[in-house]
Amino acid sequence: MTTDDLPLPDDDLDGHTIEEIADYLDRGRDPIDPSIEGSAVCRLAMTNMQRLRELSLGALEQRAGAEPDRETAWVDRLLGAIRAEVRPGRDVPVAHPDPRLRLAVTEAAVRGLVRRAGDTMGGVVMGRCVLRGDVEEPGAAVSIDVTAGLVYGGSAPETAERLRVTVAEAVERHTELRVEAVDVHFDDVYLP
Repeated sequence: MTTDDLPLPDDDLDGHTIEEIADYLDRGRDPIDPSIEGSAVCRLAMTNMQRLRELSLGALEQRAGAEPDRETAWVDRLLGAIRAEVRPGRDVPVAHPDPRLRLAVTEAAVRGLVRRAGDTMGGVVMGRCVLRGDVEEPGAAVSIDVTAGLVYGGSAPETAERLRVTVAEAVERHTELRVEAVDVHFDDVYLP
């Protein structure tokens, strides 16, 4: 069992709930809340929520009324992925030329990197990301499980292969991890 398998308490965003973060975004981040703005976890949650809003608005408008139950499930899955993604998780080492210095990024930051890599590739709407293996050991072989929605009209095998390559290159470029496999699961199809 990893920290990703544990339930996320409602106040695990440095003392804030996901609803408080959403309300803060709805107010345009005004007045500025230093406890939210000063928290890396809260900022990551805001980034992911903003991304959800941008991605979901167009899709929800296209599919509104056609499958209302499905829309609720889709938004619930994305919110669940956001909640899981903002959990800091383990420290992932990053090389530095001075051996006396130890640099690390959080597992959440690596999951965010994977999400951005997929989003910028196009053809998919990224969902959940899970890192498997000893991410705390430099040079360790890891596998990455990603769940994504395929944009309608795209070839699933070709898109999955592009996503594998894109994710592996991004993770290996920015961390000391060696990506052994990227398992891609398409769980939905979205209209462009």
